[in-house]
Amino acid sequence: MFDLNDLPANSGVVICGHGSRAKIAEEEFSLLAKGLMARYPNLNIEYGFLEYSAPNIHMALDRLIEKGVKNIFAVPGMLFAATHAKNDIPSVLTTYEEKNPGLTVHYGAELGLHENMINAFQQRILEAMDLTEIPEAGELYDTMLVVVGRGTSVATANAEAAKLTRIVSENLGFGWSETVYSGVTYPSVGAGLEMAVKLGFKKIVVAPYFLFSGRLIERIYAYIDKVASEHANVVFYKAKYLRDHDGVIDTFVSRIQETVSGGNDSVGLMEDFQRRLAAGEVDVHHHHAEYQPEGSDDHHHHHDHLHDHHHHSHSHDHSHSHSHDHAHDHSHEHSHHHHAPYKHIAHPYGPRTMIDENVCCCFMSQFPDHVVEEERQKRKQQGLIADGDRVPTCQR
Repeated sequence: MFDLNDLPANSGVVICGHGSRAKIAEEEFSLLAKGLMARYPNLNIEYGFLEYSAPNIHMALDRLIEKGVKNIFAVPGMLFAATHAKNDIPSVLTTYEEKNPGLTVHYGAELGLHENMINAFQQRILEAMDLTEIPEAGELYDTMLVVVGRGTSVATANAEAAKLTRIVSENLGFGWSETVYSGVTYPSVGAGLEMAVKLGFKKIVVAPYFLFSGRLIERIYAYIDKVASEHANVVFYKAKYLRDHDGVIDTFVSRIQETVSGGNDSVGLMEDFQRRLAAGEVDVHHHHAEYQPEGSDDHHHHHDHLHDHHHHSHSHDHSHSHSHDHAHDHSHEHSHHHHAPYKHIAHPYGPRTMIDENVCCCFMSQFPDHVVEEERQKRKQQGLIADGDRVPTCQR
């Protein structure tokens, strides 16, 4: 991978954030840039926001030009690719590049579900339970994980949060997991936590997948306290948000390296934006909610709009025609059919609940004898099988 120390002197990096009315969010976002600066002291690095906070993205780009920068590598300081990363930031960058001949702006990918982000998130969850390493399979089967994502109007971005929940739940071995959202989608944090306690778990870890603090984090923790006060028999663990975890800084480095070298094989956010722009699906618009200094007319005008930029008419015709006419003939020839060992084979809500019913022979061989016996005893107690019943030949 390209070493950022080898970038020419006329190159620079800008991290693009959303911005927040909460001063702590602005301060903690700046820590990400400072973390990068500490690693690459000779690299021109700036950060800027779309709205509410200073400096805005234009100011950050101006600072780089003042340093003689001709090639700018911009990356969105966002966890998922929703409207801001896909439309708003590319609009600002495209407009700025057009107004500055001789300047080249490259745009990279969001932080996403990079391995380093997942590891950082897992560490925050383990810290909440006073654990320093991933426990053995089975130790957390009595505990539920609730991941709080930043809900958006983009279904694929919401799906990434749900995907993260599944990955972490399997990696750490929770008994159950759910994804709730602090945003414009469902389920909301309050409704989700109320539903979670109904599942009967006496230990619930709530982990916000957020980069920095602010009003949303305060609300999330307040919801946890409220539900906890109403369910004294349940222990809630509150995980910290990501902040400037080393894994987050590592991911920024990777995303910048990919932007420089073109090492990311997927279609980039800027390429996708330019394609949709050419097709007339989006317009280059001026992000009118960008930060304005206190006291200016535009500042007061800006606060009257409260995110009006979300109301653009984006016509996304997702008429995906998936024809699932696959004829799956599951007549497995087991002499050539093998499954890799699965560490959660004995999970109380997993494949053990299908023993003697619909479990592949290859998985049956992975069950400890006591698990098979326990499940068969359950079926006998429920009257589903009798002592003299014949066990299917494929089942052990």
